[in-house]
Amino acid sequence: MQKQQSGRLPDILKTFFKFGCFTFGGGWSIVAQIQKEYVEKKHWITDEQLLDYTSMARSIPGLMIGNTSILFGYQAAGVPGALAALLGITLPPFVIMIGVTFIYSVFRDNPLVASAMTGVRAAVVPIIISALLKLFKSGMKDGWCYLIALSAMALCLFSGLSNVLIVLLGAAAGLLITEVKARHDLS
Repeated sequence: MQKQQSGRLPDILKTFFKFGCFTFGGGWSIVAQIQKEYVEKKHWITDEQLLDYTSMARSIPGLMIGNTSILFGYQAAGVPGALAALLGITLPPFVIMIGVTFIYSVFRDNPLVASAMTGVRAAVVPIIISALLKLFKSGMKDGWCYLIALSAMALCLFSGLSNVLIVLLGAAAGLLITEVKARHDLS
């Protein structure tokens, strides 16, 4: 098992480096790439596991994609896998941002760059929606899940509650529903 996990390190580093270089649109578009590569192609994890990692990653401090990368890397190859995924995903944007910072004034007022970025943003939206729909299907097990999701969305949109509190309320609702179901099945 240890050899199999350490054998995954080059793949994790290379693939997450590629994600860091070529995936535009932020965390959700990278989650879509993880889903395609490691759920659909390599079968290292399931949609449910990726949804769990993403949910946990959004619930703890830090960048969602960094946290997701660490959780995935740890599951795939332990602490070295977590470090490989984090290094792979962060090194390209770090280097690119250093370069952009030095030449920012050239790009700031260039209408071609602004137009290209508008096109990139528009192209990323369907990628994000596609990943969201796949993760949505795997996360919704029954009617209670839909009720919790709709309630969480309403709280998110129409209340001043923090996202962390909404996630904690969702977890509490899930625990309560499971307990009620278990007691109902016993009687």
